[in-house]
Amino acid sequence: MSAPLISLRRCCQRAAGLLVARRHWSSSSASPPSLVSRSLDFLAQRFYDVEALLNWKSRIGKDQLRKKNLYYGYTHKHYGPDIASAYYILNLGGGFRFVGQSEWFRADSRGKFNWDFLNYKDTPVEEVDMSHTIINYVGLSNLERQHLRTLKLQGCPEVDDWFLAGLHKFQDSLEELDISHCPRITVGGLAALRNLSHLKHLNVSSLPRISNPGLVIILLEEMLPQCQIRADGYDLSLPQAGREKSEERLEAER
Repeated sequence: MSAPLISLRRCCQRAAGLLVARRHWSSSSASPPSLVSRSLDFLAQRFYDVEALLNWKSRIGKDQLRKKNLYYGYTHKHYGPDIASAYYILNLGGGFRFVGQSEWFRADSRGKFNWDFLNYKDTPVEEVDMSHTIINYVGLSNLERQHLRTLKLQGCPEVDDWFLAGLHKFQDSLEELDISHCPRITVGGLAALRNLSHLKHLNVSSLPRISNPGLVIILLEEMLPQCQIRADGYDLSLPQAGREKSEERLEAER
């Protein structure tokens, strides 16, 4: 149970106790309870209903996340891996481009999309934009048979360190990666990007769980010397310890 729910439960229980005591003290009085007292009494009685509703909503959200990211085995079996990947991307609200094609297929704001992608059987997906979708580590299995060149994941709430570790599947093809504004990525996940030896462009802007971003960017540049790194939305000044280590490294190189 989350901390806010625990606090609300204690508050309601305390309020209920006070109401019982107050009724005992004023049992000789015929005056009805005040509006505040009746409201607190109502909350105390209905708290468990509210808690059950919130738990139900949470379960529904997790179930939807799981179903959306299941492996598309049936589509893969009957239409091949390329169509299965395309169908998964569109179902999640993303977009993609096939190899050798200029046209992008995208789902609209209502989740509707053009079914013409079925005409491109046995044509690999080259560029994928899953920004602001609920793609997660499990759903990544729907893309692993593709030789992706571009993968955009801006603002994806379920992209975490495990997800980044799974990108090694594209280490021979991936050239551009955007993981900006992903709230669950930490320094540990960024370390896994060392496997992406062909990466040319990396966007790590505005990652809220990254501390000492200046030092992290320096380490990324050392891990991926051939890659252009974009890192907006940070104070890139180094802490004193990090600055001294960097100066020592530069002196050693001279």
